[in-house]
Amino acid sequence: MLPRAAFRALRIRPALAAPRITPIASTSQWPRTYAKSGPPRKDNTWKPSDPIKFDEQNKGRSNPVNPSEQPEFDTAASPESNTTPQKPSRPVASATQASKDAGKEYKMGEQAEMAGPKSPSENTDPTTESPESQQSQKPLPDLRQGIPSTFAAEYAEAEAQAKRDPSDMPENAVPGSGSGRESGGELPKSAYETSTDRRRNRVANWSYLAMLLFGTTGAVFMGRNWESEEEEAAHIDAPNGWGVGQMYARAVARINGQKAYYTEPTFQKLLPDKDKIPGGAPELTLVLSLEDLLLHSEWSTKHGYRLAKRPGLDYFLRYLSSQYELVIFTSVKSMDADPIIRKLDPFRLVMWPLFREATRFEKGEYIKDLSYLNRDLSKVIMIDTDPSHAKLQPENAIILPKWKGEPGDKGLVAMIPFLEYLAMMSQTGTPIDVRQVLKSMQGKDIPAEYARREAKLRSQFQHDLAEQKRKTKSSAGGMFMKGLGLDAPKQGMVLGDQNISQGMAEGKMMIDMYRDFNKQNYAHLDKQIRENGDSWLKEMAEEEKKMQEAQLKDMKAGAFGWLSGAAPQTGTGPSAASASEAVASYNEGVPPGQVR
Repeated sequence: MLPRAAFRALRIRPALAAPRITPIASTSQWPRTYAKSGPPRKDNTWKPSDPIKFDEQNKGRSNPVNPSEQPEFDTAASPESNTTPQKPSRPVASATQASKDAGKEYKMGEQAEMAGPKSPSENTDPTTESPESQQSQKPLPDLRQGIPSTFAAEYAEAEAQAKRDPSDMPENAVPGSGSGRESGGELPKSAYETSTDRRRNRVANWSYLAMLLFGTTGAVFMGRNWESEEEEAAHIDAPNGWGVGQMYARAVARINGQKAYYTEPTFQKLLPDKDKIPGGAPELTLVLSLEDLLLHSEWSTKHGYRLAKRPGLDYFLRYLSSQYELVIFTSVKSMDADPIIRKLDPFRLVMWPLFREATRFEKGEYIKDLSYLNRDLSKVIMIDTDPSHAKLQPENAIILPKWKGEPGDKGLVAMIPFLEYLAMMSQTGTPIDVRQVLKSMQGKDIPAEYARREAKLRSQFQHDLAEQKRKTKSSAGGMFMKGLGLDAPKQGMVLGDQNISQGMAEGKMMIDMYRDFNKQNYAHLDKQIRENGDSWLKEMAEEEKKMQEAQLKDMKAGAFGWLSGAAPQTGTGPSAASASEAVASYNEGVPPGQVR
Protein backbone atom coordinates (compact mmCIF):
# COMPACT_ATOMS: atom_id res chain seq x y z
CA MET A 1 0.00 0.00 0.00
CA LEU A 2 2.88 2.42 0.59
CA PRO A 3 4.04 2.45 -3.09
CA ARG A 4 0.49 3.17 -4.09
CA ALA A 5 0.25 6.09 -1.64
CA ALA A 6 3.57 7.42 -2.86
CA PHE A 7 2.34 7.16 -6.40
CA ARG A 8 -0.71 9.23 -5.59
CA ALA A 9 1.50 11.85 -3.96
CA LEU A 10 3.62 12.08 -7.08
CA ARG A 11 0.62 12.52 -9.33
CA ILE A 12 -0.05 15.99 -7.92
CA ARG A 13 3.46 17.16 -8.93
CA PRO A 14 3.66 16.78 -12.77
CA ALA A 15 7.14 18.24 -12.92
CA LEU A 16 8.56 15.32 -10.96
CA ALA A 17 6.60 12.53 -12.56
CA ALA A 18 7.86 10.87 -15.71
CA PRO A 19 5.61 10.77 -18.82
CA ARG A 20 3.52 7.72 -19.14
CA ILE A 21 4.51 5.17 -21.71
CA THR A 22 1.43 3.04 -21.40
CA PRO A 23 -2.17 4.21 -21.42
CA ILE A 24 -4.04 3.58 -18.19
CA ALA A 25 -7.66 2.76 -18.07
CA SER A 26 -9.40 5.68 -16.41
CA THR A 27 -12.94 6.59 -15.64
CA SER A 28 -12.31 10.33 -15.85
CA GLN A 29 -14.25 12.17 -18.53
CA TRP A 30 -11.85 15.12 -18.73
CA PRO A 31 -9.60 15.20 -21.82
CA ARG A 32 -5.89 14.89 -21.29
CA THR A 33 -3.20 16.67 -23.29
CA TYR A 34 0.40 15.63 -23.68
CA ALA A 35 3.53 17.58 -24.55
CA LYS A 36 4.17 17.66 -28.31
CA SER A 37 7.88 17.05 -28.41
CA GLY A 38 9.74 14.59 -30.62
CA PRO A 39 8.40 12.69 -33.56
CA PRO A 40 4.70 12.80 -34.23
CA ARG A 41 2.62 10.24 -32.39
CA LYS A 42 -0.77 8.84 -32.76
CA ASP A 43 -3.74 10.53 -31.26
CA ASN A 44 -3.89 9.47 -27.60
CA THR A 45 -7.02 11.40 -26.82
CA TRP A 46 -9.36 9.35 -24.75
CA LYS A 47 -12.26 7.88 -26.56
CA PRO A 48 -15.01 5.78 -25.15
CA SER A 49 -14.32 2.12 -25.58
CA ASP A 50 -16.25 -1.03 -25.22
CA PRO A 51 -17.06 -2.22 -21.72
CA ILE A 52 -14.45 -4.39 -20.13
CA LYS A 53 -15.31 -8.05 -20.05
CA PHE A 54 -13.65 -10.15 -17.39
CA ASP A 55 -12.30 -13.48 -18.36
CA GLU A 56 -14.03 -16.13 -16.31
CA GLN A 57 -10.92 -18.26 -16.33
CA ASN A 58 -8.78 -15.48 -14.95
CA LYS A 59 -11.43 -14.30 -12.51
CA GLY A 60 -9.98 -13.88 -9.04
CA ARG A 61 -6.42 -14.34 -10.33
CA SER A 62 -5.46 -11.09 -12.08
CA ASN A 63 -6.62 -7.52 -12.55
CA PRO A 64 -8.09 -6.37 -15.86
CA VAL A 65 -5.31 -3.78 -15.96
CA ASN A 66 -2.09 -5.12 -17.42
CA PRO A 67 -0.07 -6.33 -14.42
CA SER A 68 3.20 -6.27 -16.33
CA GLU A 69 2.95 -2.54 -16.86
CA GLN A 70 1.31 -1.68 -13.51
CA PRO A 71 2.31 -4.36 -11.00
CA GLU A 72 1.01 -2.37 -8.03
CA PHE A 73 -2.50 -3.25 -9.10
CA ASP A 74 -1.78 -6.96 -9.12
CA THR A 75 -4.06 -8.31 -6.43
CA ALA A 76 -2.56 -11.74 -6.60
CA ALA A 77 0.89 -10.52 -5.65
CA SER A 78 2.33 -11.51 -2.26
CA PRO A 79 2.79 -9.01 0.65
CA GLU A 80 6.57 -9.17 0.17
CA SER A 81 6.33 -8.10 -3.45
CA ASN A 82 3.90 -5.36 -2.55
CA THR A 83 6.08 -3.89 0.21
CA THR A 84 9.66 -4.63 -1.00
CA PRO A 85 10.70 -2.39 -3.89
CA GLN A 86 13.21 -3.59 -6.47
CA LYS A 87 16.41 -1.64 -7.04
CA PRO A 88 16.34 -0.15 -10.45
CA SER A 89 19.25 -1.01 -12.76
CA ARG A 90 18.81 2.24 -14.67
CA PRO A 91 17.47 5.70 -13.93
CA VAL A 92 13.83 6.07 -13.07
CA ALA A 93 11.84 6.27 -16.27
CA SER A 94 8.27 6.01 -15.04
CA ALA A 95 5.96 6.98 -12.23
CA THR A 96 5.88 3.35 -11.16
CA GLN A 97 9.59 3.30 -10.60
CA ALA A 98 9.39 6.63 -8.76
CA SER A 99 6.81 5.19 -6.43
CA LYS A 100 8.98 2.16 -5.82
CA ASP A 101 11.97 4.36 -4.99
CA ALA A 102 9.80 6.48 -2.70
CA GLY A 103 9.09 3.41 -0.57
CA LYS A 104 12.71 2.45 -0.29
CA GLU A 105 13.05 4.06 3.13
CA TYR A 106 10.62 1.50 4.53
CA LYS A 107 12.83 -1.42 3.56
CA MET A 108 12.38 -4.28 6.01
CA GLY A 109 16.01 -5.07 6.28
CA GLU A 110 16.90 -1.60 7.45
CA GLN A 111 14.02 -1.24 9.98
CA ALA A 112 13.64 -4.57 11.70
CA GLU A 113 10.88 -3.31 13.95
CA MET A 114 8.60 -3.14 10.92
CA ALA A 115 9.32 -6.74 9.89
CA GLY A 116 6.12 -8.06 11.38
CA PRO A 117 4.10 -8.53 14.59
CA LYS A 118 5.95 -9.51 17.72
CA SER A 119 4.94 -10.57 21.22
CA PRO A 120 4.76 -7.98 24.08
CA SER A 121 7.81 -9.53 25.75
CA GLU A 122 9.88 -9.15 22.54
CA ASN A 123 8.69 -5.55 22.11
CA THR A 124 9.74 -4.61 25.64
CA ASP A 125 12.94 -6.66 25.86
CA PRO A 126 15.85 -4.21 26.24
CA THR A 127 18.26 -6.73 24.67
CA THR A 128 16.63 -6.24 21.29
CA GLU A 129 17.77 -2.63 21.17
CA SER A 130 20.94 -1.60 19.47
CA PRO A 131 24.15 -1.25 21.50
CA GLU A 132 24.21 2.49 20.89
CA SER A 133 20.73 2.95 22.32
CA GLN A 134 21.63 0.75 25.31
CA GLN A 135 24.63 2.90 26.09
CA SER A 136 22.68 6.13 25.88
CA GLN A 137 19.73 4.69 27.84
CA LYS A 138 19.99 5.36 31.61
CA PRO A 139 17.93 3.74 34.39
CA LEU A 140 14.79 5.68 35.11
CA PRO A 141 14.18 6.93 38.67
CA ASP A 142 11.53 5.35 40.87
CA LEU A 143 8.68 7.88 40.63
CA ARG A 144 6.60 6.14 43.29
CA GLN A 145 8.35 8.28 45.92
CA GLY A 146 7.86 11.52 43.98
CA ILE A 147 9.65 13.43 41.28
CA PRO A 148 13.34 13.73 42.19
CA SER A 149 14.95 17.12 42.37
CA THR A 150 17.85 17.66 39.96
CA PHE A 151 18.78 21.09 41.24
CA ALA A 152 21.78 19.87 43.28
CA ALA A 153 23.19 17.79 40.42
CA GLU A 154 22.70 20.56 37.90
CA TYR A 155 24.23 23.12 40.23
CA ALA A 156 27.26 20.88 40.96
CA GLU A 157 27.75 20.13 37.27
CA ALA A 158 27.45 23.81 36.36
CA GLU A 159 30.18 24.65 38.87
CA ALA A 160 32.43 21.87 37.57
CA GLN A 161 31.79 22.91 34.00
CA ALA A 162 32.67 26.50 34.82
CA LYS A 163 35.99 25.40 36.31
CA ARG A 164 37.18 23.08 33.52
CA ASP A 165 38.02 23.98 29.94
CA PRO A 166 35.01 23.80 27.64
CA SER A 167 37.14 21.99 25.04
CA ASP A 168 37.57 19.06 27.46
CA MET A 169 33.83 18.28 27.51
CA PRO A 170 32.89 15.10 25.70
CA GLU A 171 30.89 15.44 22.55
CA ASN A 172 27.97 13.38 23.84
CA ALA A 173 27.80 15.15 27.22
CA VAL A 174 24.23 16.00 28.21
CA PRO A 175 23.84 19.18 30.30
CA GLY A 176 22.18 18.61 33.61
CA SER A 177 22.96 14.89 33.83
CA GLY A 178 24.06 14.24 37.42
CA SER A 179 27.09 12.19 38.33
CA GLY A 180 24.99 10.02 40.60
CA ARG A 181 23.04 8.68 37.62
CA GLU A 182 26.07 7.64 35.50
CA SER A 183 26.89 4.70 37.72
CA GLY A 184 23.54 3.16 36.96
CA GLY A 185 22.51 2.87 40.65
CA GLU A 186 19.37 4.09 42.41
CA LEU A 187 19.13 7.72 43.46
CA PRO A 188 19.54 8.48 47.17
CA LYS A 189 16.47 9.46 49.18
CA SER A 190 17.70 13.02 49.48
CA ALA A 191 17.39 13.38 45.69
CA TYR A 192 13.61 13.31 46.08
CA GLU A 193 13.54 16.14 48.66
CA THR A 194 12.93 19.70 47.66
CA SER A 195 14.11 22.74 49.56
CA THR A 196 10.62 23.06 51.08
CA ASP A 197 10.81 19.48 52.36
CA ARG A 198 14.21 20.06 53.92
CA ARG A 199 13.00 23.26 55.59
CA ARG A 200 9.91 21.46 56.90
CA ASN A 201 12.06 18.66 58.31
CA ARG A 202 14.28 21.15 60.11
CA VAL A 203 11.27 22.87 61.63
CA ALA A 204 9.85 19.50 62.73
CA ASN A 205 13.14 18.50 64.38
CA TRP A 206 13.32 21.77 66.30
CA SER A 207 9.67 21.36 67.31
CA TYR A 208 10.36 17.87 68.68
CA LEU A 209 13.29 19.20 70.66
CA ALA A 210 11.22 22.07 72.07
CA MET A 211 8.41 19.69 73.03
CA LEU A 212 10.90 17.44 74.80
CA LEU A 213 12.35 20.33 76.76
CA PHE A 214 8.92 21.71 77.60
CA GLY A 215 7.66 18.29 78.73
CA THR A 216 10.68 17.72 80.94
CA THR A 217 10.40 21.18 82.50
CA GLY A 218 6.65 20.76 83.03
CA ALA A 219 7.10 17.36 84.67
CA VAL A 220 9.69 18.77 87.08
CA PHE A 221 7.47 21.76 87.84
CA MET A 222 4.37 19.62 88.48
CA GLY A 223 6.37 17.26 90.68
CA ARG A 224 7.87 19.96 92.91
CA ASN A 225 7.42 19.87 96.67
CA TRP A 226 4.24 21.15 98.27
CA GLU A 227 4.34 24.85 98.97
CA SER A 228 2.47 24.80 102.29
CA GLU A 229 1.83 22.48 105.17
CA GLU A 230 -1.89 22.44 104.38
CA GLU A 231 -1.22 21.01 100.92
CA GLU A 232 1.15 18.41 102.34
CA ALA A 233 -1.40 17.40 104.96
CA ALA A 234 -4.13 17.14 102.30
CA HIS A 235 -1.96 14.78 100.19
CA ILE A 236 -0.58 12.22 102.60
CA ASP A 237 -0.05 9.68 99.82
CA ALA A 238 2.27 12.12 97.97
CA PRO A 239 4.82 13.39 100.52
CA ASN A 240 7.64 15.82 99.82
CA GLY A 241 10.93 14.51 98.43
CA TRP A 242 12.95 14.43 95.22
CA GLY A 243 12.57 10.77 94.43
CA VAL A 244 11.13 9.80 91.05
CA GLY A 245 8.15 8.07 92.63
CA GLN A 246 7.43 10.96 94.97
CA MET A 247 7.64 13.51 92.16
CA TYR A 248 5.34 11.36 90.02
CA ALA A 249 2.80 11.10 92.86
CA ARG A 250 2.79 14.88 93.39
CA ALA A 251 2.44 15.51 89.64
CA VAL A 252 -0.52 13.12 89.45
CA ALA A 253 -2.12 14.78 92.48
CA ARG A 254 -1.79 18.22 90.90
CA ILE A 255 -3.16 17.04 87.55
CA ASN A 256 -6.12 15.41 89.27
CA GLY A 257 -6.67 18.67 91.12
CA GLN A 258 -6.88 20.46 87.77
CA LYS A 259 -9.31 17.85 86.43
CA ALA A 260 -11.41 18.24 89.56
CA TYR A 261 -12.42 21.70 88.33
CA TYR A 262 -14.57 19.95 85.71
CA THR A 263 -15.59 16.82 87.63
CA GLU A 264 -15.98 17.99 91.24
CA PRO A 265 -18.65 20.30 92.73
CA THR A 266 -18.12 24.02 92.36
CA PHE A 267 -17.52 24.62 96.09
CA GLN A 268 -16.21 22.47 98.88
CA LYS A 269 -19.12 23.66 101.03
CA LEU A 270 -22.37 23.79 99.11
CA LEU A 271 -24.36 25.05 102.11
CA PRO A 272 -23.30 27.67 104.70
CA ASP A 273 -22.64 26.80 108.31
CA LYS A 274 -25.79 26.51 110.37
CA ASP A 275 -24.56 28.97 112.99
CA LYS A 276 -24.21 31.61 110.27
CA ILE A 277 -27.78 31.30 108.99
CA PRO A 278 -30.03 34.14 110.24
CA GLY A 279 -32.67 32.62 112.50
CA GLY A 280 -30.98 29.23 112.53
CA ALA A 281 -32.08 26.11 110.69
CA PRO A 282 -33.95 22.90 111.61
CA GLU A 283 -32.00 19.94 112.87
CA LEU A 284 -32.61 17.65 109.89
CA THR A 285 -31.89 18.35 106.21
CA LEU A 286 -34.18 16.97 103.51
CA VAL A 287 -32.68 16.82 100.00
CA LEU A 288 -35.28 16.50 97.22
CA SER A 289 -34.79 15.71 93.56
CA LEU A 290 -36.59 17.80 90.97
CA GLU A 291 -37.05 15.64 87.90
CA ASP A 292 -39.66 12.84 88.12
CA LEU A 293 -40.14 13.44 91.85
CA LEU A 294 -41.59 16.93 92.14
CA LEU A 295 -42.15 17.51 88.41
CA HIS A 296 -42.73 15.51 85.26
CA SER A 297 -41.84 16.77 81.79
CA GLU A 298 -43.36 15.47 78.57
CA TRP A 299 -43.32 16.47 74.93
CA SER A 300 -46.05 16.25 72.28
CA THR A 301 -46.47 17.55 68.76
CA LYS A 302 -49.48 19.56 69.83
CA HIS A 303 -48.13 21.32 72.94
CA GLY A 304 -44.36 20.80 72.79
CA TYR A 305 -42.65 20.53 76.19
CA ARG A 306 -44.91 20.75 79.22
CA LEU A 307 -44.23 20.42 82.96
CA ALA A 308 -46.66 18.82 85.39
CA LYS A 309 -46.51 19.53 89.13
CA ARG A 310 -46.99 16.50 91.34
CA PRO A 311 -50.25 16.35 93.28
CA GLY A 312 -49.86 17.53 96.90
CA LEU A 313 -46.53 19.27 96.25
CA ASP A 314 -47.59 22.61 97.76
CA TYR A 315 -48.94 20.87 100.87
CA PHE A 316 -45.75 18.77 101.13
CA LEU A 317 -43.44 21.78 101.04
CA ARG A 318 -45.50 24.01 103.32
CA TYR A 319 -46.08 21.24 105.87
CA LEU A 320 -42.41 20.19 106.16
CA SER A 321 -40.82 23.64 105.76
CA SER A 322 -40.87 24.23 109.55
CA GLN A 323 -39.48 20.76 110.34
CA TYR A 324 -36.70 20.34 107.78
CA GLU A 325 -34.04 22.36 106.07
CA LEU A 326 -35.38 21.84 102.55
CA VAL A 327 -32.90 21.52 99.66
CA ILE A 328 -33.75 20.90 95.99
CA PHE A 329 -30.79 19.13 94.40
CA THR A 330 -31.13 18.61 90.63
CA SER A 331 -28.78 17.42 87.90
CA VAL A 332 -30.22 20.01 85.50
CA LYS A 333 -28.15 23.09 84.66
CA SER A 334 -28.87 26.19 86.70
CA MET A 335 -29.89 28.29 83.69
CA ASP A 336 -32.66 25.77 82.94
CA ALA A 337 -33.73 24.72 86.44
CA ASP A 338 -33.64 28.05 88.29
CA PRO A 339 -36.69 29.56 86.47
CA ILE A 340 -38.60 26.33 87.10
CA ILE A 341 -37.83 26.34 90.83
CA ARG A 342 -38.81 30.01 91.09
CA LYS A 343 -42.13 29.18 89.49
CA LEU A 344 -42.56 26.05 91.57
CA ASP A 345 -41.72 27.71 94.90
CA PRO A 346 -42.46 31.45 94.61
CA PHE A 347 -42.42 32.02 98.42
CA ARG A 348 -38.95 30.49 98.88
CA LEU A 349 -39.99 27.71 101.24
CA VAL A 350 -37.05 25.72 99.89
CA MET A 351 -34.01 27.25 101.53
CA TRP A 352 -31.27 26.11 99.13
CA PRO A 353 -31.51 25.14 95.44
CA LEU A 354 -28.53 23.20 94.04
CA PHE A 355 -27.93 22.46 90.35
CA ARG A 356 -25.70 20.42 88.08
CA GLU A 357 -22.72 22.60 88.98
CA ALA A 358 -22.90 21.11 92.49
CA THR A 359 -22.79 17.47 91.31
CA ARG A 360 -19.83 15.16 90.79
CA PHE A 361 -19.25 13.81 87.28
CA GLU A 362 -17.93 10.25 87.11
CA LYS A 363 -18.03 7.82 84.16
CA GLY A 364 -20.72 9.74 82.34
CA GLU A 365 -23.03 10.07 85.37
CA TYR A 366 -23.92 13.01 87.59
CA ILE A 367 -23.64 12.01 91.24
CA LYS A 368 -25.03 13.99 94.16
CA ASP A 369 -22.27 13.79 96.74
CA LEU A 370 -23.87 14.63 100.11
CA SER A 371 -20.46 15.00 101.75
CA TYR A 372 -20.18 18.47 100.13
CA LEU A 373 -23.34 19.73 101.84
CA ASN A 374 -21.45 20.83 104.96
CA ARG A 375 -23.94 18.91 107.13
CA ASP A 376 -23.77 15.95 109.47
CA LEU A 377 -24.70 12.96 107.31
CA SER A 378 -26.51 11.36 110.25
CA LYS A 379 -29.03 14.21 109.94
CA VAL A 380 -29.43 14.21 106.13
CA ILE A 381 -32.19 12.41 104.20
CA MET A 382 -32.20 12.28 100.43
CA ILE A 383 -35.28 11.42 98.34
CA ASP A 384 -34.57 10.64 94.69
CA THR A 385 -35.79 8.53 91.78
CA ASP A 386 -32.40 7.58 90.27
CA PRO A 387 -30.15 5.20 92.29
CA SER A 388 -27.03 6.43 90.45
CA HIS A 389 -27.49 9.88 91.98
CA ALA A 390 -27.03 8.45 95.46
CA LYS A 391 -24.40 5.79 94.77
CA LEU A 392 -21.87 7.44 97.12
CA GLN A 393 -24.24 7.60 100.14
CA PRO A 394 -26.94 4.98 99.52
CA GLU A 395 -27.57 4.67 103.26
CA ASN A 396 -28.92 8.23 103.31
CA ALA A 397 -31.21 7.82 100.30
CA ILE A 398 -34.85 6.90 99.81
CA ILE A 399 -35.37 5.80 96.20
CA LEU A 400 -38.98 6.21 95.06
CA PRO A 401 -40.52 5.13 91.75
CA LYS A 402 -40.58 7.81 89.07
CA TRP A 403 -43.77 9.80 88.84
CA LYS A 404 -45.01 9.70 85.25
CA GLY A 405 -47.68 12.37 85.47
CA GLU A 406 -50.64 10.47 86.98
CA PRO A 407 -53.11 13.07 88.31
CA GLY A 408 -54.29 10.99 91.29
CA ASP A 409 -50.84 10.15 92.67
CA LYS A 410 -50.38 10.25 96.48
CA GLY A 411 -46.84 8.88 96.76
CA LEU A 412 -45.34 12.19 97.85
CA VAL A 413 -47.94 13.02 100.52
CA ALA A 414 -47.76 9.45 101.87
CA MET A 415 -44.14 10.09 102.94
CA ILE A 416 -45.13 12.91 105.34
CA PRO A 417 -45.96 10.76 108.45
CA PHE A 418 -42.61 8.98 108.35
CA LEU A 419 -40.64 12.19 107.82
CA GLU A 420 -42.67 13.86 110.54
CA TYR A 421 -41.77 11.13 113.01
CA LEU A 422 -38.02 11.54 112.29
CA ALA A 423 -38.31 15.32 112.78
CA MET A 424 -40.13 14.81 116.08
CA MET A 425 -37.45 12.45 117.37
CA SER A 426 -34.69 14.95 116.52
CA GLN A 427 -36.49 17.88 118.21
CA THR A 428 -37.22 16.05 121.47
CA GLY A 429 -33.52 15.75 122.22
CA THR A 430 -33.33 12.04 121.45
CA PRO A 431 -30.09 11.25 119.62
CA ILE A 432 -31.07 9.80 116.26
CA ASP A 433 -29.15 8.59 113.24
CA VAL A 434 -31.40 8.62 110.20
CA ARG A 435 -29.16 6.08 108.46
CA GLN A 436 -30.05 3.43 111.04
CA VAL A 437 -33.77 4.14 110.64
CA LEU A 438 -33.56 4.01 106.85
CA LYS A 439 -31.63 0.76 107.06
CA SER A 440 -34.52 -0.81 109.00
CA MET A 441 -36.85 0.29 106.16
CA GLN A 442 -34.66 -1.07 103.39
CA GLY A 443 -36.54 -3.10 100.79
CA LYS A 444 -39.97 -2.17 102.18
CA ASP A 445 -42.73 0.24 101.28
CA ILE A 446 -41.94 3.02 103.74
CA PRO A 447 -45.46 4.53 104.13
CA ALA A 448 -47.07 1.12 104.66
CA GLU A 449 -44.32 -0.11 106.97
CA TYR A 450 -44.43 3.04 109.09
CA ALA A 451 -48.23 2.85 109.36
CA ARG A 452 -47.92 -0.74 110.59
CA ARG A 453 -45.28 0.20 113.17
CA GLU A 454 -47.24 3.23 114.39
CA ALA A 455 -50.40 1.14 114.80
CA LYS A 456 -48.46 -1.40 116.83
CA LEU A 457 -46.91 1.34 118.97
CA ARG A 458 -50.33 2.95 119.52
CA SER A 459 -51.83 -0.33 120.63
CA GLN A 460 -49.02 -0.81 123.14
CA PHE A 461 -49.43 2.78 124.37
CA GLN A 462 -53.17 2.37 124.94
CA HIS A 463 -52.56 -0.84 126.83
CA ASP A 464 -49.96 0.79 129.07
CA LEU A 465 -52.17 3.82 129.66
CA ALA A 466 -55.15 1.67 130.67
CA GLU A 467 -52.97 -0.35 133.01
CA GLN A 468 -51.63 2.82 134.64
CA LYS A 469 -55.11 4.27 135.12
CA ARG A 470 -56.30 1.07 136.71
CA LYS A 471 -53.43 1.10 139.17
CA THR A 472 -53.92 4.78 140.02
CA LYS A 473 -57.65 4.37 140.50
CA SER A 474 -57.26 1.41 142.83
CA SER A 475 -54.68 3.09 145.03
CA ALA A 476 -55.82 4.85 148.26
CA GLY A 477 -53.62 7.86 147.72
CA GLY A 478 -55.04 8.38 144.29
CA MET A 479 -58.60 8.25 145.55
CA PHE A 480 -57.81 10.73 148.37
CA MET A 481 -56.16 13.22 146.02
CA LYS A 482 -59.05 12.95 143.60
CA GLY A 483 -61.51 13.59 146.36
CA LEU A 484 -59.67 16.77 147.36
CA GLY A 485 -59.50 17.90 143.74
CA LEU A 486 -55.71 17.83 143.73
CA ASP A 487 -55.33 15.35 140.88
CA ALA A 488 -54.76 18.05 138.22
CA PRO A 489 -51.73 17.38 136.04
CA LYS A 490 -48.59 19.26 136.86
CA GLN A 491 -47.27 21.94 134.56
CA GLY A 492 -44.59 20.38 132.34
CA MET A 493 -43.43 20.54 128.71
CA VAL A 494 -45.68 22.45 126.36
CA LEU A 495 -45.87 21.88 122.65
CA GLY A 496 -47.71 24.80 121.10
CA ASP A 497 -50.83 25.30 123.23
CA GLN A 498 -50.81 21.70 124.48
CA ASN A 499 -49.42 20.32 127.69
CA ILE A 500 -47.59 17.10 126.89
CA SER A 501 -48.30 15.44 130.23
CA GLN A 502 -51.98 16.32 130.05
CA GLY A 503 -52.20 15.13 126.48
CA MET A 504 -50.66 11.80 127.33
CA ALA A 505 -53.08 11.45 130.22
CA GLU A 506 -55.89 11.97 127.75
CA GLY A 507 -54.62 9.14 125.59
CA LYS A 508 -52.60 11.08 123.02
CA MET A 509 -49.23 9.88 121.90
CA MET A 510 -46.33 12.22 121.46
CA ILE A 511 -46.58 11.92 117.69
CA ASP A 512 -50.25 12.89 117.86
CA MET A 513 -49.52 16.10 119.75
CA TYR A 514 -46.58 16.91 117.46
CA ARG A 515 -48.81 16.33 114.43
CA ASP A 516 -51.47 18.66 115.82
CA PHE A 517 -48.82 21.32 116.34
CA ASN A 518 -47.61 20.98 112.73
CA LYS A 519 -51.16 21.20 111.45
CA GLN A 520 -51.61 24.45 113.31
CA ASN A 521 -48.42 25.81 111.76
CA TYR A 522 -49.52 24.76 108.30
CA ALA A 523 -52.96 26.36 108.72
CA HIS A 524 -51.36 29.59 109.90
CA LEU A 525 -48.88 29.65 107.02
CA ASP A 526 -51.55 28.86 104.45
CA LYS A 527 -53.71 31.70 105.76
CA GLN A 528 -50.80 34.15 105.61
CA ILE A 529 -50.01 33.16 102.03
CA ARG A 530 -53.60 33.63 100.90
CA GLU A 531 -53.86 37.03 102.57
CA ASN A 532 -50.38 38.44 102.02
CA GLY A 533 -48.91 36.34 99.23
CA ASP A 534 -49.17 39.01 96.54
CA SER A 535 -47.58 41.68 98.70
CA TRP A 536 -44.77 39.29 99.65
CA LEU A 537 -44.03 38.57 96.01
CA LYS A 538 -43.99 42.29 95.22
CA GLU A 539 -41.65 43.02 98.12
CA MET A 540 -39.31 40.23 97.15
CA ALA A 541 -39.21 41.51 93.54
CA GLU A 542 -38.39 45.04 94.72
CA GLU A 543 -35.71 43.88 97.11
CA GLU A 544 -34.18 41.66 94.45
CA LYS A 545 -34.10 44.62 92.08
CA LYS A 546 -32.40 46.76 94.72
CA MET A 547 -29.79 44.09 95.34
CA GLN A 548 -29.07 43.79 91.61
CA GLU A 549 -28.67 47.56 91.31
CA ALA A 550 -26.35 47.57 94.32
CA GLN A 551 -24.24 44.80 92.83
CA LEU A 552 -24.06 46.61 89.50
CA LYS A 553 -23.00 49.79 91.30
CA ASP A 554 -20.26 47.91 93.13
CA MET A 555 -19.03 46.43 89.86
CA LYS A 556 -18.88 49.83 88.18
CA ALA A 557 -17.14 51.39 91.19
CA GLY A 558 -14.60 48.59 91.24
CA ALA A 559 -13.91 48.89 87.50
CA PHE A 560 -13.47 52.68 87.52
CA GLY A 561 -11.49 52.50 90.75
CA TRP A 562 -9.07 50.05 89.16
CA LEU A 563 -8.65 52.33 86.13
CA SER A 564 -8.06 55.39 88.32
CA GLY A 565 -5.73 53.55 90.68
CA ALA A 566 -8.04 53.83 93.71
CA ALA A 567 -8.81 50.84 95.90
CA PRO A 568 -12.19 49.20 95.13
CA GLN A 569 -14.97 49.50 97.69
CA THR A 570 -15.59 46.63 100.06
CA GLY A 571 -18.68 45.47 101.84
CA THR A 572 -18.76 48.54 104.11
CA GLY A 573 -20.14 50.85 101.41
CA PRO A 574 -23.72 51.97 100.80
CA SER A 575 -24.44 48.96 98.59
CA ALA A 576 -23.66 46.55 101.43
CA ALA A 577 -25.90 48.51 103.76
CA SER A 578 -28.75 48.48 101.26
CA ALA A 579 -28.31 44.73 100.76
CA SER A 580 -28.39 44.08 104.50
CA GLU A 581 -31.49 46.26 104.82
CA ALA A 582 -33.12 44.29 102.04
CA VAL A 583 -32.40 41.00 103.78
CA ALA A 584 -33.67 42.37 107.10
CA SER A 585 -36.89 43.70 105.60
CA TYR A 586 -37.38 40.40 103.80
CA ASN A 587 -36.95 38.43 107.01
CA GLU A 588 -39.44 40.67 108.75
CA GLY A 589 -42.10 39.65 106.27
CA VAL A 590 -41.49 35.96 106.76
CA PRO A 591 -44.36 34.13 108.44
CA PRO A 592 -43.79 32.63 111.89
CA GLY A 593 -41.97 29.34 111.83
CA GLN A 594 -40.42 29.99 108.37
CA VAL A 595 -36.68 30.33 107.95
CA ARG A 596 -35.04 31.54 104.76
